[in-house]
Amino acid sequence: MTEPPRAADWLAYNDLAWTERLIADPEDYRAEAEPCIDLIRRAAVGPVETLLHLGSGAGGHDRFFKQAFRVTGVDLSPGMLALARETNPEVEYIHGDMRTVRLGRTFDAVAVPDSSDYLRTRADMERTLATAAAHLEPGGVLLFVAKPAEGFSNNNFAYSGERDGVHVTLLENNHVDPSRPERYEAVMVWLIRQGGRLSVHHETHELGLFARAVWEAQFEQAGFRMRATAMDGHYDQWLLGEGSYPMTAYTGTLSP
Repeated sequence: MTEPPRAADWLAYNDLAWTERLIADPEDYRAEAEPCIDLIRRAAVGPVETLLHLGSGAGGHDRFFKQAFRVTGVDLSPGMLALARETNPEVEYIHGDMRTVRLGRTFDAVAVPDSSDYLRTRADMERTLATAAAHLEPGGVLLFVAKPAEGFSNNNFAYSGERDGVHVTLLENNHVDPSRPERYEAVMVWLIRQGGRLSVHHETHELGLFARAVWEAQFEQAGFRMRATAMDGHYDQWLLGEGSYPMTAYTGTLSP
């Protein structure tokens, strides 16, 4: 069987990373980032000054994280890192894989707010939680936003934006195949109109989809005491037709 492309190779995060700036409003990131900041502070036993953001993407969350913490971001995709560095020049960004990166230093908090889908196996989950544990100060906080399988639907989304004569529409189809447990497909189709010409691009991302019990067992196995908070509704404005996109924020600390 052919191995699917790695995140570092996907169009979405490299050749087409620039479209993020047309279809993503900074205020949309605020709606996700500010609740995460609040949850981190609530879970903390002391001051939280430094944050390691794993899977930092184009830096949209960091626009707001940096207002509360001194942020270090890690991402696997060069295209997204380039955007993030332009957006947040005061943030340190490092090319690395959240499953294996080791920076040799610790932080008051570690956050994975928007990339848990790219943990395609339970082994990926285990390795990423080990990364988090290796980078946390004693008593440090882990925030992990997951999309549990319970309630997850075969969704369709539409995003669009225009700037300087360039119009981008991104269509996303989520499909859960019952014959492939703990996986779902996200098919992306870009319609880009530039200079009177239309170009069409597409690719398929094979992603992880795990039950709540699996997430909770993985946290417990890694030594984290976590509390679940529902974060549903953030993507409803882009949903086409019926569907649901359940999200749960887990926050907690390592067991002593």
